[in-house]
Amino acid sequence: MNKRIFKPLQVGKFFLKRLICYVFFIYAALLAFAFVRSNKMIFPVPPASYEDGPDIIKIKTEDGAIISAMYLINPDAEYTVLYSHGNYVDLGRLAPFLQEYNSRGFSIIAYDYHGYGTSQGQPTEKNAYRDIEAVFKYITEKAGISPDKLILHGRSVGTGPAVYLATKRNIAGLILQSSFVTAFRVLTRVTLLPFDKFENIDRIDKINCPVLFIHGQNDSTIPIWHSKKLYEKAKEPKLSCWLEAATHDDIPPAGEKKYWQAIFDFTELIENKIAI
Repeated sequence: MNKRIFKPLQVGKFFLKRLICYVFFIYAALLAFAFVRSNKMIFPVPPASYEDGPDIIKIKTEDGAIISAMYLINPDAEYTVLYSHGNYVDLGRLAPFLQEYNSRGFSIIAYDYHGYGTSQGQPTEKNAYRDIEAVFKYITEKAGISPDKLILHGRSVGTGPAVYLATKRNIAGLILQSSFVTAFRVLTRVTLLPFDKFENIDRIDKINCPVLFIHGQNDSTIPIWHSKKLYEKAKEPKLSCWLEAATHDDIPPAGEKKYWQAIFDFTELIENKIAI
């Protein structure tokens, strides 16, 4: 072979090998980063905004940690809501929202994940499942709420444990607000890693109760396509509420009216399903 041709070929093969090595190194680094740091990214724990008091219930989880919960009873409520909050709030910051929910005709119990507020332990995907299981046990066994009168409501990262529990228990309904297909795909959009967390997309079609999807159309943190993909895969009966001008954290006044109306419509859907 002519040396002038052979030399560029050698350079090309060397470049390709280096490129493959770089890609492999970057991917390995991404794997290591996701494995080690993902919990801290998914659960950025805010400073506690409250202290334990008479309004705070203490619940023991499967691993022995004691987590905090708040239970607001409405004596006229047909349904009780088990609420799983987003990743940078705790019960103290959430209290005004819980009180409004309660005033609109619902009893509601919300909890702090491991490490949030005055809850013990470290937040992880597995511990989030333990948390919601423990609260479910409390509300059904100690508070005496029948599962068929319980609505799960998860927001943002809280949709992960809510979806998980809905596949395990027979409950009245499931509300998913600002949900995602999987935790990692919030950043990567497509599947890049051989493992992920809170894989809602693989569980949503295993849920047999009615589901309501709520999402802001201007959500740049978790774009609305996540909820729309979940909606497409979910079984009937289901409802959607796509809020115009709403972002991940802010809903304009007109959107708030639509938000609560969607929840009221959802309870009617549940009632109609029961009546059939």
